[in-house]
This record gives sequence, structure tokens and C-alpha cells, in this order.
Amino acid sequence: MNGTADIVIVGGGAGGLAFAWAVAGPEVKVVLLERGEAVDQRRSPSLEPDWELALQTTFNANPNLRAGSSDHPVDDRDTPIKPAYYNALGGSTIRWGAHFPRFRPSDFRTRSLDGVGQDWPLSYGELEPWYDINDRMMGVAGLAGDPANPPRAPRPCPPLPLCPATEQLAEGFEKLGWHWWPSDAAILTEGRDGRAACNNCGPCGLGCPRHARASADIAYADAARAKGVDVRTRTTVTGIDFNSDGTRVQALTYLDSDGKVGRLNCENVIIAGNGLGTARLLLAEPRYRHELLGRGLMLHPTAIVTGFFRKQYKSYRGAFAASLISQEFYETDTPRGFKRGFQMQALRGQGPLTTAQGGYGTRLPWGGDHTTAFEESFGRTISLTVTCDDLPEDENRIEIDPARKDRWDMPVPKMIYRLGENTKAMRRFGIERASEALSAAGAWKIAVTKLSRTAGFHLMGTARMGRDDRASLVDRDGRVHGIENLTLADSSVFASAAAVNPTPTLQAIALRAAHAMRIRLGLSGVAAR
Repeated sequence: MNGTADIVIVGGGAGGLAFAWAVAGPEVKVVLLERGEAVDQRRSPSLEPDWELALQTTFNANPNLRAGSSDHPVDDRDTPIKPAYYNALGGSTIRWGAHFPRFRPSDFRTRSLDGVGQDWPLSYGELEPWYDINDRMMGVAGLAGDPANPPRAPRPCPPLPLCPATEQLAEGFEKLGWHWWPSDAAILTEGRDGRAACNNCGPCGLGCPRHARASADIAYADAARAKGVDVRTRTTVTGIDFNSDGTRVQALTYLDSDGKVGRLNCENVIIAGNGLGTARLLLAEPRYRHELLGRGLMLHPTAIVTGFFRKQYKSYRGAFAASLISQEFYETDTPRGFKRGFQMQALRGQGPLTTAQGGYGTRLPWGGDHTTAFEESFGRTISLTVTCDDLPEDENRIEIDPARKDRWDMPVPKMIYRLGENTKAMRRFGIERASEALSAAGAWKIAVTKLSRTAGFHLMGTARMGRDDRASLVDRDGRVHGIENLTLADSSVFASAAAVNPTPTLQAIALRAAHAMRIRLGLSGVAAR
């Protein structure tokens, strides 16, 4: 089965769907190919009493454990942090907490400011209008005026309310004189466009039956279809056909939902498969080689510090990952013994099953003492993540094993990752500060998870952006150096990780790249329409 398109997008996650919506119009034929299925969030497992089981099985963050029909294996033997992403229309935003912070201006200039990492060929100011558009599309709740960040346009919705437990945590930060602020969240606090406001039910990671919690499919898929985008799910791209000198993509090969081989001839190709998927697809192509491809993998190593309180706060209520943040220790302060910094993000308490199994950083005893320990934990905890700015290091990388293939006859990717010395020092310092904040808030006991093994949601940096084709793979518009019609539009292009979640930034990059493509094609820009 053959076909043609002006623009083909590989991957229907946060970057791919944003790019599709922005680049589409009556003048161009746009096709989006996504290996996963569309998820009906109106029938989310969060509606069922055993919803926590789904988090450990069909909605497990690790594709090796989830093993769904759209998942491929990942060799994760050489990384302490395991892969965590979701294959579906909407990508990993199907399985996320919707915490939605932006990079800070310094994150784009770490080499110039601190002598570490890589500078971006873009600035915060150049991405700001695209951040704003994305906030409106996703439906972001938040509060303007955060002194830790540049002035910004008002958010589309007021911030999510603090609960009694996070109010107590905020008091701890106040006692210490440390920064805190209500976190931005891609969660509606006011209904709009068929999406209801958040009801603070809690299990955001399973999809939202109210559509209050945004995901890329909810925010962008129907809007892209309305502009003519042909969205094809359960379609797995298996190869890239280059011309004879490797300077142009001619076509993509794929397997459709029936397992039939197809070929799509195309004028422009956009790959948006995340830092692992994009690297794997390009590494599998013998006609494309760059010594940095796959290298510089960044993962945001994260510690979790949990405080236990005597008072029953029912802390399991509310969006689990979106309440308040602190960027008190975000920028470089050399006497601390490391470069760059970290963000502390509040996590609410966990559900009954997860609490019974031990929750963050603890193991509840079995037998006669279990009930007492459970009662001391359930609804009485609040946690702080220590999300570390991960410096790009070539030793951390994605490779492929040509001898090991998945069910689509694609090589299995391998994650090779270790924590750098800068990260270890940052993490130690961050655990101390998070413990201090929880103690100031009144916690009677502290438990520490030194490293979240499931923090591989943020797969960044394997095809970094830059001005020099010897030190980077793509330019400021995401175009692959030396290949005139291939663009990357996901977090693989990140030159630095920052200390915050990547989704708003990768979507802003995708929107900007789509605008640049329309201009190159002689069409009106995104902002003009």
C-alpha cells in the first residue's frame, strides 16, 4: 500500500500532535503516524475501585512491565533509572501528572553562565510566544507573578487549590524563608470546550474521564483533524528511505494496523518519538550517521523525600503531582559543591494499595503491626521530589542491538546511563533541604527514596540542537544538519535538561518549528492564522 503526503509526522505524542496542529492547513496534506492506539479517557480505570492495580499493570509506566500491544522491549540492564513512557495517541501525556513548568532563561545558557552542558541556539524569549500558545491549547492553570521566573501572561485558568497538607508544607517553606509557588498544571480549574473542571479525585496518571487533565490528544488531536490532518493510529514506522547521497528523505515504510507493509512518499518528514524512540529510528538507518546520535541522554535523576504527619490530612485528595513547587535552589551557587540546581515539587499522598505496599521510601511491616503502620501513613504524608538538572554526558546514551529485534523487526534499543558526580552532589544537598522543609512543616518522621527508579519519563538530549553541525544534530528549527527535509520535534533535541519537566518546552519547540516550516513553504505563519 503506497501513498503520498506533503508532510509526514512520526509520533503522535506531545510534540508530534502540537506540530501537526500548527503546520496543518488546506494548502498541505499532513499525515501523522502513531504506533499506539487512541485511548478513551472517558472510560479511565480511575473510575473503578481497583484503579491502583491499573497503575501497576496496563498503565505501568515501564513498557517492559506493561508489555502492551504497542510496546517494544527496552534493554535497561545498564541504567539504574528505568524507561518510562507510553505508546498511544497522546504519548506519555496519557500517563502523567500534568505538572507544567517552563524552563528558566538560564537553562538555555548553561555553558556561557556556568561552564557546563551546552548552550541552546534559542533563548527563552524566542520560545515565550509559543509557550503562551501552548498554555492556551493545553488549558493551563496557574498563578502569575512568581518571582523565580520571568513575568508571564496570565494563565488560562486560576491555580489548583492547595489542600490542607500542602498548606502545611507551604508554612514550612515560609518558616525557612524559602521560595514556593503554586505549580502550573495542565489541568482545568474552570470548564471549557467540553472539558470539565478538575474535581480533585487524584489518580491523574490513568487519564482523566472529565478531560480536566490535559493530554496531547485531548488538547491537539481533534483540532489537528479539523484542519485536515490524517491521524493514523496503530501504524508503526519501520524505515526511512533516503536518496542516493543521503541528503533527503524520499519515503517512509511502515506496518499498518492490519500488519500490512506500506510506503508513504513525502516532501517533509518530522520525527517526534521522544529521546529514545527518535534515536532508535535514526540509529537503525545505515544511510544516516552522526557520532553524537544517541549520546547525551538526560533523565532528570529524582530523589523523593516523604514527611509523615500526626494529623489526618487526607493528603491523597487532589492532583497528585501539581500543587506547589520551590525553586529556591535552582541556580548555580558554587559553595554548594555542584553546578546548576534542582526543583522541589510537592507530591500528595498515595492511594490505599500503594500505601499498604510501602509507598515512597518505606516498607510497612506485615502481620500484627501492619494496620497500625498503615494508619500512620495513609492520608498523613506529603512528599517533595528533588528533580536534578542532568548535565549532558556522552557516556549516557541510547544504542541499538542489531541482533535483537522486536515484533516489528526493529532493533531493540538499549539505555546506558549512570549518575554523574555533579548530580550525586546535587542530590545529596537536595535531600537535606527537602528534609529540612518537611521538618519545618511539622513532619515527625522522614523517609528518603534516594533515586526514583521510574523517573525515566523525561528522555532528553539524544539528538541535541545547536549551531555547529559537528557538535549538534539539528539546527534551531529542529532541522537535521545535512538533510534538507528532516525535522525532529521532541525532547531529543534538548541541549540541556533544566530541572523541570520537559513537556511545555518540547511543545513550544514543536510549535515554533511548525511555524518555521510553513514560512519556508511560502505559507502564512501559525500566529497569523
